[in-house]
Amino acid sequence: MSTIRQEPSDSISSPSQVTPQRTGATAWPDKTLPRALRRMLALEDFETAARRYLPRPIFGYVSGGAEANVSLRANRVVFDELAFVPRVLVNVSGLTQKTTLFGRTYDAPFGLAPMGGSAMVAYQGDLVLARAAAEANIPMILSGASLTPLERVAEVGRTVWFQAYLPGETGPITELVNRAARAGFDTLCLAVDVPVEGNRENNVRNGFNMPLRPTLRLAWDGITRPRWLLGMFARTLLLHGMPHYENMGQRLPLLSRTEERQRGLRDQLSWPHVELMRRLWKGRLVIKGILDKEDARIARESGVDGVIVSNHGGRQLDGAVAPLRVLPGIVSQAGAMTVMMDSGIRRGTDVLKALALGAHFVFVGRPFLYAAAIAGEAGVHHAIKLLRDEINRDMALVGITILADMRRERLMDARSFVEFAQ
Repeated sequence: MSTIRQEPSDSISSPSQVTPQRTGATAWPDKTLPRALRRMLALEDFETAARRYLPRPIFGYVSGGAEANVSLRANRVVFDELAFVPRVLVNVSGLTQKTTLFGRTYDAPFGLAPMGGSAMVAYQGDLVLARAAAEANIPMILSGASLTPLERVAEVGRTVWFQAYLPGETGPITELVNRAARAGFDTLCLAVDVPVEGNRENNVRNGFNMPLRPTLRLAWDGITRPRWLLGMFARTLLLHGMPHYENMGQRLPLLSRTEERQRGLRDQLSWPHVELMRRLWKGRLVIKGILDKEDARIARESGVDGVIVSNHGGRQLDGAVAPLRVLPGIVSQAGAMTVMMDSGIRRGTDVLKALALGAHFVFVGRPFLYAAAIAGEAGVHHAIKLLRDEINRDMALVGITILADMRRERLMDARSFVEFAQ
């Protein structure tokens, strides 16, 4: 079983762990940064820049949710429903955000969420994200829908986990588990919220397919984004050949007129298959996509080490509840399991709110991929620093020095007047 703790202030050793007094002290714009990053002041700024850089089908695939994007919007709105109740006159000069997860100490309480097709958004995107996460000493989860063989990503990313998309079939499950073990992964994550593909109407409207279909419209979308066309796509073809989806059993090219993606019998995946994985996998086993507390209980009883509370970033069932709303109920059923969360986190304050409601750790997706698209590894490092600095600053303003002190009593319903009426 996993243990979680926040390290005391005397454990600060990384130069990235700046004190709150230094946070934000750099003059704006910071001329030491690449020009593309000088106006990136928050994670959401990367999306605007990526929209200008990426072809419409690619940007739509990354940014969109399912159907009417109800869940996608709700994932953000829910954070605004909670307000902080800060304490003052607390000596916060030695605060730290170091966090121990599954026995390993990371330099921040957040990691990089799994994102399929990263290497069609940014040049060698999977490797860029893995290297940046390792250098920042935070985890990164490699998606099974990635374009880079999992073995290669494991070589460059000492903090990488692997997320699998699996059918309800013993053979493919056994093969993938053995492959991940041979590659050296110590944490395997199973996505459980994809029995069928979500209805992503935005993909149809934007002309996105998997694999991409060579059409005049796609060619025009690429030509109108020459930096992406030359700096990512042409460069990839010239130096590495046609990218393929490498980690889902079917080696599918990124671009094809005739190939079709085969999803296997995902609609047959069920709890006995999780128990099979538990018997086969000797490392840490995580389930991603839990939203019901009873499923959390079953996961615990099945020997799972951790769960990620997630609605797939709003990309599967539109109208699914925002993970933050159900987080406390899932924590109540988790026992010794590690509870993590993703979907909608964009600010340091979001991270602290999730921790206050019981999450041990959080994952953030799209902004880091946008950062990789516009500025490669430097962009990801800058995005990580922005979020880390926000957490430092927010901890100081809330009045805490370790993340373990970010408890439920530091929050109240932002729509309630009860406190002011007393």
